[in-house]
Amino acid sequence: MTTSLEHARLLRLATRASVAVACTLIIAKAIAWWLSGSVSMLAGLTDSALDGITSLLNLLAVHYALRPADDDHRYGHGKAESLSGMAQALFIGGSAVLISLQAIERLKHPEPVGAPWISIGVIIFSLALTVALLMLQHRVIKATGSNAVRADSLHYRSDLMLNGSILVALVLAGFGWHSLDAWFGLGIAVYILWSAVQIARESFAVLMDEELPPDVSQHMLELACGVPGVLGAHDLRTRISGNHWFVQLHLELPGELTLSVAHGISDQAADAIHAAYPRAEVLVHADPIRAAASGKL
Repeated sequence: MTTSLEHARLLRLATRASVAVACTLIIAKAIAWWLSGSVSMLAGLTDSALDGITSLLNLLAVHYALRPADDDHRYGHGKAESLSGMAQALFIGGSAVLISLQAIERLKHPEPVGAPWISIGVIIFSLALTVALLMLQHRVIKATGSNAVRADSLHYRSDLMLNGSILVALVLAGFGWHSLDAWFGLGIAVYILWSAVQIARESFAVLMDEELPPDVSQHMLELACGVPGVLGAHDLRTRISGNHWFVQLHLELPGELTLSVAHGISDQAADAIHAAYPRAEVLVHADPIRAAASGKL
């Protein structure tokens, strides 16, 4: 489990690294496209340019999401991460359409790819840089569970496939298979569009307060019921906001307990869930059950 300060440090590191990688690749691919005129390279350049925009949005969104809860946002600002994910999906979908149009135009009017071997060198460099960024993002996601970094990572994983396809297209173009460049560009556009749909679905689920997976909710109920003195638990509700899980449930307790004892048992149940799921903020409501009704006293 990471501390709040470590959590914030990792998120800032991941988002800043993403912006730096995107800017580096934009410059490298722009030079390669200018020299080669490759549709596949244009696809890579367009995607990297959108990477730069979405990574910058991600940086701003994470900065906002890390702000503590205030009087106007009692549940914090975590959903800014999911809004950033939706923005990424829109930009990625737009890039797929632009690449498709360019690929179709090149299929109608074929042109040879110039300086393919220079472009190949740029793509190999892009692959190495993307792999390094994905390794960093994987570490951050594992430690923080950030929805924004997860969306960014999904995008860069699609970039890895995209750059690999561009590499194959450029190698084939170097051996005279020029028409395959446009076909690869079209295939890449379809894959990018599919990635956009995946990012949008995940972000939309968080924005719509989708429940945690059923197995997680069931385990939470079992943890609460395992606390001595608890007769049962029901009406468990969960939702996600950024890195936080908000959990509410009702505990069934003997009606004869004093308020102090009931409060103490409720705290134990909340602590049990929080210990298993450190990201969970648990709110417990105690329901008194009379001895005759419970049949357990």
